[in-house]
Amino acid sequence: MYFKGQPGIELRERTREGTENGSETPLLPSGKALQSYDYVLVSRHVDDKDNETFKKQQNFIEELKKKDFKIKSILDEDKMFHGIRAPGKIFEKYRYLLKVSDACNWSCEQNNTVAMSTRIRIVHFILYHTNIHTGEDLQDLMTKNVFETGFCLHEKKQQKELRKKWARWTACIQGQPIDVVRKYFGEKVALYYLWLGWYTFLLIPPAILGLIVFLYGVAFFSSSPLIKEVCEANTTMCPLCDKRCKVWQLSDTCIYAKVSLLFDNEGTVAFAMFMAVWATLFLELWKRHRASYVCKWKVFDWCEDEEELILEIVTDPDCKPKEYRHSYLRSTLVLVLVTLMLVLIIGLAHALVVFRVAATVLLSDMKWQFLSDHANTGAVMLGAVLHYFTITIMTRVNRKVALKLCDIEKTRSLAATERSFTVKMFTFQFFTLFSSLIYVAFFLGRINGRPGAYVRIAGKWRLEECHPSGCLTDLFIQMAIIMLLKQTINNVFEFGVPLCCRWMKNKTKKKLHRNCGYCYRKECRDTEEGAELCENCKILNWQRNYRLKEVNSFSLFNEFLEMVVQFSFTTIFVAAFPLAPLLALINNIFEIRLDAIKMVSLERRLVAKKTNDIGVWTNVLEAIGVLAVIANGLVIGVSSDFIPRLVYRYRYGPCANGAVTSLDCMTGYINDTLSTVRVADPSVRNDFYPSQLVIHSGWNATHCSYKDYRNNEDYGFTSQFWLIMAVRFAFVILFEHVVVICKFIAAWFVPNSPLKVKNDRLHDKLNRLKEELKERSDRYDRSTDV
Repeated sequence: MYFKGQPGIELRERTREGTENGSETPLLPSGKALQSYDYVLVSRHVDDKDNETFKKQQNFIEELKKKDFKIKSILDEDKMFHGIRAPGKIFEKYRYLLKVSDACNWSCEQNNTVAMSTRIRIVHFILYHTNIHTGEDLQDLMTKNVFETGFCLHEKKQQKELRKKWARWTACIQGQPIDVVRKYFGEKVALYYLWLGWYTFLLIPPAILGLIVFLYGVAFFSSSPLIKEVCEANTTMCPLCDKRCKVWQLSDTCIYAKVSLLFDNEGTVAFAMFMAVWATLFLELWKRHRASYVCKWKVFDWCEDEEELILEIVTDPDCKPKEYRHSYLRSTLVLVLVTLMLVLIIGLAHALVVFRVAATVLLSDMKWQFLSDHANTGAVMLGAVLHYFTITIMTRVNRKVALKLCDIEKTRSLAATERSFTVKMFTFQFFTLFSSLIYVAFFLGRINGRPGAYVRIAGKWRLEECHPSGCLTDLFIQMAIIMLLKQTINNVFEFGVPLCCRWMKNKTKKKLHRNCGYCYRKECRDTEEGAELCENCKILNWQRNYRLKEVNSFSLFNEFLEMVVQFSFTTIFVAAFPLAPLLALINNIFEIRLDAIKMVSLERRLVAKKTNDIGVWTNVLEAIGVLAVIANGLVIGVSSDFIPRLVYRYRYGPCANGAVTSLDCMTGYINDTLSTVRVADPSVRNDFYPSQLVIHSGWNATHCSYKDYRNNEDYGFTSQFWLIMAVRFAFVILFEHVVVICKFIAAWFVPNSPLKVKNDRLHDKLNRLKEELKERSDRYDRSTDV
C-alpha cells in the first residue's frame, strides 16, 4: 500500500501486526480504539534479505513477537520506523509482582490503570534485555548500527498542558506542577525538579545576606583607615615578577584594595558560618519536603533493586538472579585506577600553575604598557579561562573513565551501577573543578619565598605571588570567572544546541502531505487519545519525535551534576565570593524553565524511572556540607586577612592592651604587614635586573618592601608571624567545632519526615492490611461454600 505525498516521496507500509491469513490492518479504525505505541525503533532500510544487518533486525523483531509484542513497520525514504506496542498481560504481571513484593507493594499502580510513563519504563527495560540468537541485546545492535536509535513518543495533549503550566519563560515566577511532571516523566525527573525548586527557593536567604555583606563592604570601604593607608602610602614595593616588572608604589593598588575589602571584611566570617549551617538546614528541610511528595505518590518504601528484579521476571519468567559478588582484585584495581586518575587531575592543576607563572613572564615582556603593568592580574584571568576549558575537556574524559571503572567493577544491578558511576564521576569532577581553587586559596603566595630567596620552577620561573591587595582577591577573580563562564556558556549550549538541531532537521527533512482528511481533523491533533491512525499520520508523529535531540540515561544525570557542582561553589568557598548564592539564585530561576522547555519541546521523551529519592546525590550533598565547614574555616583563618587584623588590633595596634587613643585602632596595620629588603644585598641583586629597580623619578631604589612578617637583618620570621600562625589554627579549630555543633543541632531539630506523613503512612498501611485480610476471608468463605 502506498501513500503519495510530495513528488518523489513514497510511504510503504509493512504490517507486523497482521492476522493469520496475512491481511493488513485497515487504514482507519473500526470498532474499539487501540492503544498508542509504547516505543519506536529506527533502522536503516536494507533491501537485501541476505544481508547480516537485515537478518539481525528481523531476528530481534521476531524475538519481540514471541513475547506477543505488536510491531508495525513503516518505510520512510531510507529509514524504517518500527512502532512497538506491548501486550496488556505484561503490565498485569507487573502489577501482580508489585503486590506480592516486599518493598514495592505500597504503590500507586495498584489503585489505577498503568500510566503511560510506567508502560514506557517496562517496555524500555524489556527491549534492552531481549537477546537475539547471537546473544546480542539492543544496545549491542545499536552499537553495530543494526538499529540507529530508539525512543518513546511524546503525548501531544500532555505536552500542551506542560507547556501551558510549566515549560515557558513567562512562568519563571510561578510554582511548578510537580504532580503533572511526575505523571508524564516519572518520579525521578519529578524529584529532580522538586529538589531544584526547593534549592532555588532556599537560596533566597543566603542571596540576600550575601548581598548585604557585599553592600556592607561598599558602604564602609571609603572610610576605612586601611584603604586610606594604602592609597596615601609612599612605599616602594619589590618587583612582582622577573625581567620587565619594576618596583612599584603601594598606592598603585588603591582600587584593588577597595575591591578586596568588599568581600574580605568582618561580615564574611558570620556569612561563612551561616552558609555552613544553611547547607545542613537545606538538606534536612529537603528530606521533609521530599517525604511529603513521595508519601502522596505512594513510593515512600520503594526499592530500586526490587523493582529491577520485578522487571527481570516480567522480561523472562525463567531468569536467574544476579547474585552479589565481591572481588578484592577488582576493588584494588579500581582503587589504583581512581588514584591514578586523581593524580592526573591534580597534575593538570599544577600545569595551570606553571602556565600562570609563564604567562606572567610573557605578559610582562609585552610592548603594550597596560598588559606589562598588570601582568599578574592578566595571568590570573587567563589561568581562570584556561581552567574553564580544562574543565570542559576533562568532563568528557572523566565520564568515559568512570564508565570503564564501573564495567571493571561488574556491579549487580543498574541501580548499583548508577550509584557507583555517580560517586566516581562527581569525585573526578570535584578535583577537576577545585584543584586549582585549592591551590589559589591555600598555597598561592605562601610557598614563593622572599626577595633574594625566591622559589623557582626548574630553577628558572619564579612562583607567582598573591595579588597586592591580598590572596583572597585572586580566589575571588578565579571563582567569579569560572562560575559566570560555566553557568552562562552551559545554558547557551544546553538550550541552543537542541534548538539548532531541530531547526536543521526540520529544514532538511521533506514534509509529508496529509492525504487522510479524517485523521487530519481528529487523530492527528490528538494522537494520544488512543485511536489507531493511518500510516501517514503515524509517520508524521514518529518523524516529529525522531527529529528531536536524542536523550539517554545521562541526560538527567548531567542536570543533577551541574546543579550539585553549583551547590559546591555556593557553599565551599563562599567566604571568598559572598555573591555566589545570588548568582546561583538568578541562574536557577531561568535554569528550571530552560530545562523544562528543553525536556518538553526540544528533546525526545525521557524514559520514566520510579524512585523515592534523589539517590546517592543526598550523600554527595552531605559530604559537600562537611567540606564547606572545613574550606570556609581555612579560607577565613588562613587565606583572608581577618586574623592578622584581629591580632594587630588587640596586640600590636594603637588600641593594644586596652590603650585609649584618638587614633583608629587599625592605624599602621598596612606598614606592619610589610617587610623590607636592602637592594644592595648580593642575593637580592641576583634576583632583579638593575632596570627593575628604577623608580618613577628615575632614581635607583635602595630598599623595597614585600608582604610578609620578617625582620630586616637576617630576614627570619618575627614573633608576630608565629603568633598570627597560632591564632589562625586556633580559629580554624574553634570555627569548625562551633559550626559542626550547630549543624548537629540543626539536623536533630528538624525531623526527616513531618508528622502528617508518618500518620498518613500508618493509616495507609493499616487499611492495606485490612483489605488483604478481607480478601483472604472472602477467598476462604468461597472455598468452604464449594
